[in-house]
Amino acid sequence: MKSTPRIGVALAGGGPLGAVYEIGALCALEEAVAGLDLTACKGYVGVSAGGFVAAGLANGLSPREQCRLFIENHGAQGRRLDPAALMQPDWKGYAQRLAGLPGVLGSIALDAVLGLGSRGRVMDQLGSALPIGVFSNEAVHRQLARVFSARGRTNDFRQLRQRLVLVAVDLDSGQARPFGMPGHDDVPISRAVQASAALPGLFPPVKIKDRYYVDGALKKTLHASVLLEQGLDLLICLNPLVPWDGRAQPHGDEPGAPASASDAPRLVELGLPTVLSQTFRSMIRSRMELGMKGYAHAYPRTDIVLLEPRSSDATIFFHNPFSYAQRRWMVQHAYAETLRWMRAHRHSLADTLARHGLVLDDKVLDDQNRQLIDSRLPPRGRAQKALRRLERTLQQLETQFA
Repeated sequence: MKSTPRIGVALAGGGPLGAVYEIGALCALEEAVAGLDLTACKGYVGVSAGGFVAAGLANGLSPREQCRLFIENHGAQGRRLDPAALMQPDWKGYAQRLAGLPGVLGSIALDAVLGLGSRGRVMDQLGSALPIGVFSNEAVHRQLARVFSARGRTNDFRQLRQRLVLVAVDLDSGQARPFGMPGHDDVPISRAVQASAALPGLFPPVKIKDRYYVDGALKKTLHASVLLEQGLDLLICLNPLVPWDGRAQPHGDEPGAPASASDAPRLVELGLPTVLSQTFRSMIRSRMELGMKGYAHAYPRTDIVLLEPRSSDATIFFHNPFSYAQRRWMVQHAYAETLRWMRAHRHSLADTLARHGLVLDDKVLDDQNRQLIDSRLPPRGRAQKALRRLERTLQQLETQFA
């Protein structure tokens, strides 16, 4: 048994609430495993929203500290991340496309006069005038750059003590780009996070040098092989996106959960967004299952622990992954669910961890009332009281109508 195990962390995407879920799960894991320091691992790989959390860990931001900075918004001004700023419309992109619209319309009119127009050609020309992203992702780069500029942190891959890899996909070639690996480590970490999380349609592709990049999840779910090839004893993986299984018996205390499996809704009745969500989650999960089998075969000396929500978890599936309204509640839910999973797999998990000198803390696991944060933080002053009341009202409405 090695005195210092080589541990890696691989974090998948899942939108803003996916990152929130990962922070809560990592808080539970670090507290329940004695001797585990998630800021002192051998390496980290993050894809999409998971890159946000991975970059924080590599910069020495513990899961608890990330919770305070990014979810509870505690800490010095300018060193916190304002979630609302990440969902601003891409006004600059809209303006650029609007400025080019007269030229597109002129081209269509000229083709019509010359008899060159066709329905397909017109649609292609109009398509080039549409915005390439609904929201701007530039705030991701700006705010993370400020967070990583604090003393003891860095926005430079080459100055990190551990390996950090953030994967994006080159839009024009479809190839994965592992930012942080040698030859691809001269990009600011904040810019790489922005590129890795640029989900097409929602966010515009991110230009780095002379190339454009989009969400790394388009290629693979975890991209864990970039760490496994470096040699690991233990790999901890988190995937917050799993497909809903209406046949599974849910827990009755979950908001929005049916009383029994037979009462579960048929997803086709809930409309296009729900159908697309289930389809996307199923594709992500299927690719990850294949990846896990490949990792186990190619790296038999590495123990792999995978943390995911339950397939019957209505809280995860039926909440909008791009909403921050319930981030405090969601991080607590992830924390409690991860501890529940660890209790259910106590013996096998303990055996795996023991091979690497790690021990489960039974006192933490057996405390079923343990809290990560108080989502009902005490108000401070009249304005804060009003904001707290408003937030509670919005949370209740979102829970009721989600």
